[in-house]
Amino acid sequence: MLLCPLCHGKEFGQIGPNQFYCWNCLVEYNDQNEAFNVREDGFLENIFIPEVKLESVAE
Repeated sequence: MLLCPLCHGKEFGQIGPNQFYCWNCLVEYNDQNEAFNVREDGFLENIFIPEVKLESVAE
């Protein structure tokens, strides 16, 4: 199971191929270690995450 790269939470949903939305910190992220704020106009704003990797946890 994947964890959010920012808050390490498990409360997220898949919104596209390799794209996820975290309900804890309200950001989109992908499997390329990129995270994005969703602006009011719907555009994505890149968030810099230094040396963070998506973590997997055994279910």
